Amino acid sequence: MNDHDDIDQGRRHFMFSGALFVAFSLAPGARALAQEVLADEGAAVHVAKATETLAGSLKTNPLLDAWIKITPGGLVTVFTGKVELGTGVRTALLQVAAEELNMKPSLITFLTADTGASPDEGLTAGSHTMADSGSALLNASAQVRGLLVDGAAKHFGVDASTLTVSDAVIKAPDGRTMSYGDAIGIVDLHRKATPTSPLKDPATFTTIGTSLPRLDIPNKVTGGVSYVQDMQLPGMLHARVVMPPVYDAKLLSFDEAAILKMPGVVRIVRNGSMLAVVAHGEWQAVVAQRALAANCQWSPGRALPDREKVHEDLKRISTQRIEIANTHSATAPAAKTLTATFRKNYLLHGSIGPSCSVAHLDNGVLTVWTHSQGVYPLRDALAEMLSMPKPSIRCIHTEGSGCYGHNGADDVAAHAALIAAAMPGQPIRVQWMREQEHTWDHFTPAMVTEVSASLDASGHIVDWQYELWSNSHNERIVNAGRLLPARMLETPFVSAPSTPMLQPEGGGDRNAIPLYALPAMHIVNNFSPTMPLQTSAMRSLGAHTNVWAIESFMDELAHAAGVEPVAFRLRHMQDPRARHVIELAAQQFGWPRPPRARNRGVGFAFGKYKNLMAYVAMAVEITVVPETGQVILEHADVAVDAGQIVSPDGIRNQIEGGIVQSASWSLYEELKYDTQRVRSFDWSSYPILRFSAAPRSLKVHLINRPGAPFLGAAEASMGPTAGALANAIFDATGQRMREMPFAGDGLRKRIDA
Repeated sequence: MNDHDDIDQGRRHFMFSGALFVAFSLAPGARALAQEVLADEGAAVHVAKATETLAGSLKTNPLLDAWIKITPGGLVTVFTGKVELGTGVRTALLQVAAEELNMKPSLITFLTADTGASPDEGLTAGSHTMADSGSALLNASAQVRGLLVDGAAKHFGVDASTLTVSDAVIKAPDGRTMSYGDAIGIVDLHRKATPTSPLKDPATFTTIGTSLPRLDIPNKVTGGVSYVQDMQLPGMLHARVVMPPVYDAKLLSFDEAAILKMPGVVRIVRNGSMLAVVAHGEWQAVVAQRALAANCQWSPGRALPDREKVHEDLKRISTQRIEIANTHSATAPAAKTLTATFRKNYLLHGSIGPSCSVAHLDNGVLTVWTHSQGVYPLRDALAEMLSMPKPSIRCIHTEGSGCYGHNGADDVAAHAALIAAAMPGQPIRVQWMREQEHTWDHFTPAMVTEVSASLDASGHIVDWQYELWSNSHNERIVNAGRLLPARMLETPFVSAPSTPMLQPEGGGDRNAIPLYALPAMHIVNNFSPTMPLQTSAMRSLGAHTNVWAIESFMDELAHAAGVEPVAFRLRHMQDPRARHVIELAAQQFGWPRPPRARNRGVGFAFGKYKNLMAYVAMAVEITVVPETGQVILEHADVAVDAGQIVSPDGIRNQIEGGIVQSASWSLYEELKYDTQRVRSFDWSSYPILRFSAAPRSLKVHLINRPGAPFLGAAEASMGPTAGALANAIFDATGQRMREMPFAGDGLRKRIDA
């Protein structure tokens, strides 16, 4: 499917030794000095005035030994507070640190998010990892190297500029050497980072910019232990939970005695409506869970929204009108005005592996292994839920099989913690069932957008009006009440109020402000804190819908102006880097394509993720099967500018994966539900893109900018994919796609009509 640079299959795999975990704390008084600022997709983070000028996450974790520890024996351990979600960032961050430490990556022990060891970087979300943690590690590693070299220079009595460093060994011109282990005896890394760093010239990079083998891949392709789902601890028991049939239903009764007689059952744990069965074996737990669920009696709960009226309801229940852009300048008179409405339905995460966690309460300390995207916020919420001091809870990130956003990871961790707290001394493994993963997901919200724009007589946009309606895209864990099991307890916790995420990041309004130069622009986010269905963050948040709407409408305006669509975009684009990716994608694709065969179409779209991160432009070619409404993505050329490239293969993987996932959302996916309950409980009731419908060919063309800031790319292709597909369907069929999903029976009926 993919065209890549040649890859040396003989490249060696890296093996890492164990490391001693050392806890650390922020500098004294840092909390008192802190100012609160909003973090992307999560709880507030704190930036002290004294650290505002530091790079990336050094602002919130300024001590160098929070990031890098060196033992007298020469063991170098590098930490990040970010987590590996399958994006390859663990490998990329290691490359960054290795480059500036002048070490082979294989000589470094690299550890990810762990509340007992790593810096607190909040959530791994919003394509922030390289911008935040990557920038922090780049500068921290350079400063540590500089301090060690300065210490060695003083010891040798020479100028630091005469020393060279290779693989943790500092060498003087006369042949004398000092290892990093020796140098740490004369250098104290327990100090704050400085605003300036002795960064290497990007022209000398040997690790950054290369495609190293991913650290997480070998076990995954050989069937080794890779995920929290694979964990096995001595004496571990297996638990399964019973969930209510619908929101707000209360557990009335169940036959405990019958379940306790079943083979392998150890205990039933109940607290209010939180119910679980614990057994020696996993299958025993599954069988007991099914029997327990069958004999439970529940109160009715509350009705779900009418699926046919959900978009009307979004307008009715919105309570906050937030103006995010309002600009006006002199323009030519409007000669033509176009309007359109776009609708997106609820989607679910569809994690391949149901959410899982392992917890163990031992000697008053609760350890939780979790695939949460934020181990520190989770730790804090668990402490509140269990009335335990935070230092008595340790959350260790362990990869999960399937994530990208706020799925059930935190909730299942809360289940495991509650059961482990009730059964101290025994490790407890909890895995949700498939129907629980689907029906109790934090769905991505349905949305409505309305756009109106005017063209002058010369075919230039002179006015742009845009409104959107959406529930919250961010119900991340900021208190115990955000944990689903905590709301089911006998004394339930209450979720923190839903609040909109502010620009420039945005939530439902992410990427709602076009990057195009528009003389008059008015954009409004209509936010509703009321959620008919449980919603939260999924990859790209509102950018998927907003870029689709904007790029579809740009295409429509181009046709109305009689201007070729790529030329129309360039006419309204001033950002030189945006112009570069647009021109490169068009050139590589051979845009505009000559007249095509029947039922074939091409489409183009552009986006700069959050108007802050990576630039992506793409041209696609599709085939539509009119008898079924199937849409086949035949080929795409994609141009990407993510600033300084750390791992070319890593960025390609993320762009390609984003295209496949966005194609699935845009063409096929839609949550099924009625007023009684969610009906998408398995893969037959929630179809996703299958291997047979995977894109035939994807070519990703990277623009490297050595020395430029890292720009997050993991979510950057979601919106442009939706826009390009919608425009290609119009090119093939003459049908403008105003509602997702595009493909299938709905498209077939429109073609037949």
